[in-house]
Amino acid sequence: MGLFDAKTRLSELVEQVASGGDDIVITRRGKAVARLVPVDDSSAVERALALLLAARESSKAGPGSLRDLIDDGRTL
Repeated sequence: MGLFDAKTRLSELVEQVASGGDDIVITRRGKAVARLVPVDDSSAVERALALLLAARESSKAGPGSLRDLIDDGRTL
């Protein structure tokens, strides 16, 4: 669908996609430039959770408590 048509029919297109319709490819001068797709909330939440858990794992300080790390820093 051309960009001009998509702009003038955006509300209709969003409703169409949200109600289970196919993705809509938007073109500019005949070249695909964007895609209108429904949001998959469950996969977005799962991806965010996976990223948070990975960040948590990579930021663990190792053995010892926060108090031990603070005390070690003060002796330097």
